[in-house]
Amino acid sequence: MSRVPAAKHAACVALGANIGEPMRQIEEGFAALAALPETRLLARSSLYCSAPVGYADQPDFINAVAMIETALGPHELLAALLAVERAHGRVRDFPNAPRTLDLDIVLYGDLVLHEPGLTIPHARMLERAFVMVPLAEIAPDAQVPGRGRVSELAARLDADSVAQLQRMPA
Repeated sequence: MSRVPAAKHAACVALGANIGEPMRQIEEGFAALAALPETRLLARSSLYCSAPVGYADQPDFINAVAMIETALGPHELLAALLAVERAHGRVRDFPNAPRTLDLDIVLYGDLVLHEPGLTIPHARMLERAFVMVPLAEIAPDAQVPGRGRVSELAARLDADSVAQLQRMPA
């Protein structure tokens, strides 16, 4: 009996880091996403710098967004992302604390999910230029379920709050 291949889903993952070597850690985050089982890295945004949100007494963040194709379900993907964070020294001392690597599922196809520990689309993505600007760079026509097109949603935010550091080659 042959195994039926699992369905593949497009997902977008936000990456952030602000302690240690944030640019290197984001690059390692991209590599870790590409190495996940049954997952392929489809696109990666440029790197951006942004001021911290919530807890201001910490260094600025380096942010990016990746688009992946994965056969992992949303809970499996979350577990894999948390394992990558732990492998990169992530410690969750308090909300909005400095971090070595933060990986958040922002979109998973057209899935809408509200469960303890996992909300898709990401609960605060529409308020955060450091997520929406890089997302619009790589997936301007993607839809945020029930909210609209990524490029239009990103245009509503203050893009001056993020600075593009490293443009991805065409």
